[in-house]
Amino acid sequence: MPFDMPNEVIPVSLLNRLARETLEQRFPLMWVSGEISNLTRAASGHVYFSLKDDQALVRCVMFRQRAQLVPWRLENGQQVEAHALVSLYEARGDFQLNIEGLRQAGLGRLFEAFLKLKAKLTAEGLFDDTAKRSPPRFPRAIGIISSAQAAALADILTALRRRAPHVPVVIYPTLVQGEDAPAQIVKALQTAARRAEVDVLLLARGGGSIEDLWAFNNEAVARAIAASPMAVISGVGHETDFTIADFAADLRAATPTAAAELASAGWFAARLEAQELQRRLAESLRRSLEERMQRLDSLSRRLTHPAERLAAHRQTLEESRLRLATAMGRQMHQRQSRLAALAPHLARCRPQIAPHRARMDLLAQRLRHAFANGLAGHRNALARIGASLDALNPDATLARGYAIVRDTSGRIVTDAGALAPGDALRLRLAKGEVGVQVTAASNKPRTSS
Repeated sequence: MPFDMPNEVIPVSLLNRLARETLEQRFPLMWVSGEISNLTRAASGHVYFSLKDDQALVRCVMFRQRAQLVPWRLENGQQVEAHALVSLYEARGDFQLNIEGLRQAGLGRLFEAFLKLKAKLTAEGLFDDTAKRSPPRFPRAIGIISSAQAAALADILTALRRRAPHVPVVIYPTLVQGEDAPAQIVKALQTAARRAEVDVLLLARGGGSIEDLWAFNNEAVARAIAASPMAVISGVGHETDFTIADFAADLRAATPTAAAELASAGWFAARLEAQELQRRLAESLRRSLEERMQRLDSLSRRLTHPAERLAAHRQTLEESRLRLATAMGRQMHQRQSRLAALAPHLARCRPQIAPHRARMDLLAQRLRHAFANGLAGHRNALARIGASLDALNPDATLARGYAIVRDTSGRIVTDAGALAPGDALRLRLAKGEVGVQVTAASNKPRTSS
């Protein structure tokens, strides 16, 4: 609201509002540097502190939504650069800064340079996805551009030995930090391109501050990566670190070890697939062999001849007889040994051995009798089995005067009523066959005379 009359009386709240609006319109968002002091975190999530230098201090507020985006923990004494809006807290008339963002002092210029270079190369199309190449699934050789003394190189080599030990590795040593590092990285990329001895390149360095990783935010390095004839995988820093080299590379990995895993992913997956196929093939062959063996056993049981079964029973019977004889002999030997061991004791005690001897003779006789009865029982069972087989033999029936009658078609004739005079028949006797002709036929039962 315009305020042109100096004699007009206004309330304090209006004065403070006019002052706030004037400050916010007069001063745009700006960067202010200073040291954090009087830091307070409210339950609402808002953060209150002061920025000071050697000569002055200003109160600041950073609201919860903005404070949550700060990637480190704020502490008193930290030197920061604040992206701030000059304002005034109307309720108390306090001059303050509303903080929109924070960065650690000294990093702002590097970050701005990073953003400018990223925007420039993006506008040129250097980071376009259409220009990026997919690393080969099965690289014949893998190149590594890194410091020979770096722990990242050791991590990469360990991962490659574990995942694809058969793939040759070529190392192109270079500085990865310092003023001379960008030129050496470019030279290493050009050397790898000239030799053309690898299928994929890993550009790797361990984590560090933005200053430590600055060699990978170099324009010449980015252009050398884009010009590489083979695919480049960037594995620079930790997962949260991003460099210009990451955008220029064909593929970015979160860590150097992850870069090695991406380069060897095809070989590693193929090895696992081959192992799984080998396991499945062995299991299939084993299952097929077991099924065929089981089928063979089943067929062999069905093909067993009765004579073979009888022989098997006889063998089982003989084995049982031998086991029985052996067991009885062993038992008798044990009892004899026990008796022999007790004999000295009995001799010392002068026992009445006559009754015991008589009992021993009786037991021995009973044992021999039981053994003879058992053996006779097995022999009788064997004889019964043989007699049963003989009784089932059709030749034995024919030997008793019977004959098997067949008509001219070979069918067995059992009913005389089915025959007519003049029919030709064949009779099978115990010895040989004869042909006969029916003269009369009757199916009346035969009566005894």
